[in-house]
Amino acid sequence: MQQAPASQHPAQSRLGAVLRVTSGNFLEQFDFFLFGFYASYISKAFFPTSSEFASLMLTFAVFGAGFLMRPLGAIVLGSYVDRIGRRQGLIVTLGIMACGTVLIAFVPDYSQIGLAAPLLVLLGRLLQGFSAGVELGGVSVYLAEIATPGHKGFYTSWQSASQQVAIVVAAAIGYGIQLWLSPAQIAAWGWRVPFFIGCLIIPLIFLLRGSLQETDAFLARKHRPSLREIFGTIGLHWRTIVAGMFLVSLTTTLFYFITVYTPTFGKSVLHLSAQDSLVVTLCVGLSNFCWLPVGGALSDRIGRQPLLLGISLLALLTAYPAMAWLAEAPSFARLLTVLLWFSFFFGMYNGAMVAALTEVMPVYVRTVGFSLAFSLATAIFGGLTPAVSTALVEMTHSKSSPAYWLLFAAASALIASQRLFRSKHGKPA
Repeated sequence: MQQAPASQHPAQSRLGAVLRVTSGNFLEQFDFFLFGFYASYISKAFFPTSSEFASLMLTFAVFGAGFLMRPLGAIVLGSYVDRIGRRQGLIVTLGIMACGTVLIAFVPDYSQIGLAAPLLVLLGRLLQGFSAGVELGGVSVYLAEIATPGHKGFYTSWQSASQQVAIVVAAAIGYGIQLWLSPAQIAAWGWRVPFFIGCLIIPLIFLLRGSLQETDAFLARKHRPSLREIFGTIGLHWRTIVAGMFLVSLTTTLFYFITVYTPTFGKSVLHLSAQDSLVVTLCVGLSNFCWLPVGGALSDRIGRQPLLLGISLLALLTAYPAMAWLAEAPSFARLLTVLLWFSFFFGMYNGAMVAALTEVMPVYVRTVGFSLAFSLATAIFGGLTPAVSTALVEMTHSKSSPAYWLLFAAASALIASQRLFRSKHGKPA
C-alpha cells in the first residue's frame, strides 16, 4: 500500500523523520570506522604476510574495494529510488548493508578457513559499498525534500551529522575495549566485539526506517521516469555529475583522513598510543557534529558558493603547514589540534556541499545523480585516502606527506565550486 505523505501525518514530526532516515547512515559509518580503526588487527587475521606494510596495504585495498562498488550501487539503486520512491529504496539499501555487516563480523580467520576468509571479507565490503552507493544520496534527497523553505542546508547537514554520532560511539566502545582487554585478547577476538554490537542494532534500525513516510515532493510527481529516461538524463548532464564529483572530493578526503585513517596514522606513523588515537577520533567526531549544522545553516544565509570557496582556499593554504608542524614533534596535543582544524574544514564545507549537490542535480534523477557524483568522489578520493596516505609515507619517508593528497582534493573542490555555481552566484535554491 502506498504511503501517505508526511503532511497527512501531523503526529510525525520532522525531527522524528530526520532520526528515522539517518539511522542507516549511523550503521554504515559505524562499521566503516571500525574497519579502519582495527585495520592492523584485520590485516593479521585475514591477510597475513611476512611484511606488516604489505598486510596493511592489502587490508586498505579491500577497504577501498567497497568504494569501487559505490558508483554501481548509485546507478542501480539510485534509479530504483527515483522510480519507486525514497522510503522503499532506503529500506532495500539498509537490507543489503546489513548483510555485508553481518558477514564481516562472523567470518573466521585465515588460519581457520584459509583463502575463503579474505574472499568473504571482500564480499562483505562489496555488499556494503554497493548499498552505500545510494545510502548517502537517498538520505540527503529525502532530507532536502522534507526541509522547510530556506533551511535546506541545515536539514541536509544532519545526514553527515548522524555519521559523527557513529564515530563517537565506535570510538567510545573501542576505548573501553582498550582498557578492559589485553593486546593479545584484542588481537585474538576483541576487535570483533564492536562489529557484533553493530549487528545487534540492525533490527532497531529496520524498525525506525520502516516507519518512514514517503516525501510529499515525490508523491506529488505525476510522471515516474523509466530506466531509459533516467540513463538518458544522466548522459545529458554528465558534466554536472563530474563537476559534482570534484565538489565532493574535499569533504570525502577530509572525512576519511580525520576518522578512518587517523587511528592507523597515530599508531603506525606517529607512534602514539591506541588510546590517544581513539580519544582524538572521539573529539573529532564531536567537533564534526557541531560544525556540520553550523555550515549548513550559514550556507542557507549567505549562499553555498562563498562557503565552499572559502574553506577550499583555507585548506589549500594551511593543510601542509599543519601536517608539517605535527610531523616535526608528534604528540597527542598536536594531533588533536591539527585534526580539530581539519574537522572545522570538513564540517563547514560539508554542511554547504550536501545541499548544493541536491540543488544542481536534475529533479527526476536527483537521487541517482547525487549518489553517482558522491560515489565517484568517495571511490577516487575518500576510499583511497588510507591506502594513498600509507603509500605516501612509505615512499617519501615523510610523516607530513599525506597533506599532498589533501591539497589535491582541495584544489579539485575549488575548481568545481567555481564551475557549478558560475551562473547561480552561490545562492541556495
